[in-house]
Amino acid sequence: MYAIIQTGSKQYRVSEGSVINVEKLNYQVGEEIELRPLAIFADSGFSLNRGKVIAKVLNHSKAKKVLVFKFRAKKNYKRLKGHRQELTTISIEKILEE
Repeated sequence: MYAIIQTGSKQYRVSEGSVINVEKLNYQVGEEIELRPLAIFADSGFSLNRGKVIAKVLNHSKAKKVLVFKFRAKKNYKRLKGHRQELTTISIEKILEE
């Protein structure tokens, strides 16, 4: 059984026991959260927008730095910026159908 969840405007395919990094969520480490799935796929078929996914927050971290370089030819224009996305690591505990 697996589910499709959406968080941070991205969609993830998750199953029980999987660990994923998502955009930062405002929850404490160790706290259990409830996510609404877009779809749940089981052996008996699939259901849309029904059920829930229980996840546990493992830690907060930052991703590797992404460099953004802007350049205009023959204009002496160069800009270099860096960005580190804040991430939350969650573990999927249960997928419940309704």
